[in-house]
Amino acid sequence: MKTQSIESNLISNMYPGRGIILGRSADRQNAVIAYFIMGRSENSRNRVFVEDGEGIRTQAFDPDKLSDPSLIIYSPVRVLGHTTIVTNGDQTDTIYEFLQAGKTFEAALRTRTFEPDRPNYTPRVSGIVEADGSYLLSILKSANGNPGSVQRLFFEYASPVSGEGHFIHTYQGDGSPLPSFEGEPTLVGISGDIDTFTQTIWDNLFSANKVSLFTRFISLKTGMAETRIINKNHL
Repeated sequence: MKTQSIESNLISNMYPGRGIILGRSADRQNAVIAYFIMGRSENSRNRVFVEDGEGIRTQAFDPDKLSDPSLIIYSPVRVLGHTTIVTNGDQTDTIYEFLQAGKTFEAALRTRTFEPDRPNYTPRVSGIVEADGSYLLSILKSANGNPGSVQRLFFEYASPVSGEGHFIHTYQGDGSPLPSFEGEPTLVGISGDIDTFTQTIWDNLFSANKVSLFTRFISLKTGMAETRIINKNHL
């Protein structure tokens, strides 16, 4: 698979929806995480990321404009011991509970399916990063928009390459209904420090639709985490 730049991948897609990038920094020192959300409706755009312990949660920017909290208010990032969980929905909690009970990431997601937002049936994208920098990604999607058929796909990256990451997101692009992501996660290059990485993603998300971005570099030597959050709606 040819490595794509994050810039070219994002700038060519005005609506990737919600996306996860996991990888390793070019200097070999850090596990790298990014999660962003986008929105087309007022309800979806009325959100911010806020820190919640070692993780984050979504929150209504203007509570008076929150029309439906289902599917948009959740904890995208939670940390259990040395494992960081990142997802685009409340399956974060399912994964956390299964791992806490000594079960697996895959077992947790086999109890879940895509979102019930007809006619889009938005995929659930999820990932975990371990202390050694290895990571897993998953997508739960409908079979070409068929709500009676779920596809659960899992991708394991046991030996990440420095300066590379894998990018998975909910939609191929804009449309009606929204077309689900296809294929395996996209191989993307990762360069620079956390601020460079963060700004690269934020600057190349389609301006009208971007809502919030979370990034984290986790030292593979010490386990210490450095985090950035950007919200289009400023608290």
